[in-house]
Amino acid sequence: MDVKEVLDIAMLSGEILLTNGSETYRVEETIERICSAYDIESECFVVPTGIFLSGCSKNDTKDSISLVKRIKERTINLHKIEMINSFSRSLKDRRISYDEAMKFLKGLDSAPSFPYYKSLLAAGVTSFAYAMLFGSSAINGIVAAFISILIYYAEDKITVINLLPFFSEFIWSFITGILAVFINKYILPINIDSVIIGSIIVLFPGIAITNGIRDALYGDILSSQVRLAEALYTVTAIGAGVGISLLLMKYWM
Repeated sequence: MDVKEVLDIAMLSGEILLTNGSETYRVEETIERICSAYDIESECFVVPTGIFLSGCSKNDTKDSISLVKRIKERTINLHKIEMINSFSRSLKDRRISYDEAMKFLKGLDSAPSFPYYKSLLAAGVTSFAYAMLFGSSAINGIVAAFISILIYYAEDKITVINLLPFFSEFIWSFITGILAVFINKYILPINIDSVIIGSIIVLFPGIAITNGIRDALYGDILSSQVRLAEALYTVTAIGAGVGISLLLMKYWM
């Protein structure tokens, strides 16, 4: 396998990791592991929005290639991260051909994952637990679970609309506040504060904060600052959405 093919495999693996919520150091480590498995000397630099990779054959240092990949969209899928981790480690024991490797990597988009109903159930259980954690009753937890499942489902189905960064979090937190006040006013009395806290927890950027701290611990200061800033903007958007919804409902109702 030539240098270009190895770098293509490594770059696609890194892209999958980065777009699915992996830490920066893990992406660099995986790329270097894949290149090393095929006797390619490589240097890579990864930030949350891009991957810079160069490599050359250990036998012919003049045969050098550099690749750059811009990352425009990021989501969270720990299942794909785990599969890429297993894939990169398996190459140490068994090298596979270029076609076989690319077939596996490109097939991850259609790889079976958790059933969608389990994701909805997890969102509901998480919101119920957080509502109860803040001293709420079971009925408030159930309402929070209902709202979070509704928000999670709507957010997932409307991802085809390319909203501005952080604007989607603002919209969904705004709708959460409206729903909580509406239910309290016209359906049954609830603790609005605990219901809103439980409902918006599915929007909270927990992975971004965790990865930002872990990147800092590994010395990737630039990536750490980017991820923590992204988390801060997301939290600000969520807070603004809830605050504006409560302010509007105060005067309309």
